[in-house]
Amino acid sequence: MPGGVNVHFYGVRGSTPCDGPGIARYGGNTSCVVLEAVGRAPVVFDLGTGLRTYGTDLRDAGLDAHYQAIALLTHLHWDHIQGLPFFAPLGSVDAGLDVYGPAQREGSLGDVFAGVMRPPYFPIRPHDLEGEVAFTGIGNDDFTRGGLRVRSCWVRHTDPALGFRVDVDGASVAYISDHGQGCCPDMPVDHVPSEVLELCDGVDLLIHDAQHTPEEFALKPHFGHCTADYAVHVARESGARTLALFHHDPVHDDDQVDRMRDVACDLSSRLGGPEIVAAHEGMRVALRVPVGARSRV
Repeated sequence: MPGGVNVHFYGVRGSTPCDGPGIARYGGNTSCVVLEAVGRAPVVFDLGTGLRTYGTDLRDAGLDAHYQAIALLTHLHWDHIQGLPFFAPLGSVDAGLDVYGPAQREGSLGDVFAGVMRPPYFPIRPHDLEGEVAFTGIGNDDFTRGGLRVRSCWVRHTDPALGFRVDVDGASVAYISDHGQGCCPDMPVDHVPSEVLELCDGVDLLIHDAQHTPEEFALKPHFGHCTADYAVHVARESGARTLALFHHDPVHDDDQVDRMRDVACDLSSRLGGPEIVAAHEGMRVALRVPVGARSRV
């Protein structure tokens, strides 16, 4: 079974970047995950501070000058966009990034993004970057691009936010970085919307918000995030094969994340659920695909 799809985690924290010796194993950069398949444009999930590290890797490998990629942006909160101005490939006029993200009520996605990345909040605007950045607002959508099939759906959060699924060459990844199980108080906290189950149906890898312990969630159900237990519930109900716990709380040190992973592993084992991993910076997941599975879309 040669070939495959690789997923590389560059930023796994939520809310704000953080540092210190207590988080050395999991890292302190915010949301950024890259999906790569041979012969396909890379897919970048979110533009958090981990994007800077990804850009540094590309530059060190000599791959930044003509870089072209697709970015799938879940929403516009700071922890998901702060890496864009520091992404090394965008210092080249021959590089480009096509950003697909949540359509905004206030205007086009590009105009709303530029409202955050501009003086006096930041010295330059997106169009001041040397490389080309194009923004496309989407919602519940399904489209193909260069052999990739991309699906998106609205998910519950404090502001408009999307979850994504990418199918390529027989492999599938779903990415739901921020999912507020308590954002709809008229629904049971264990309710999983049908569109989320459909998005995650049978994926090889589900990357899912797991920011809170049950005790933390009880104090802040309206913060727009969920428990690791709920992430296990989503993965089991949708038939995902592997669940990566993601969007770790900045106040959780490595030992706390380990404990949450262990509890989630125990729960999944008792329920007959998927394999559980806790995402950390530098983690690579190789999704092997069978011979002849290369997509023709």
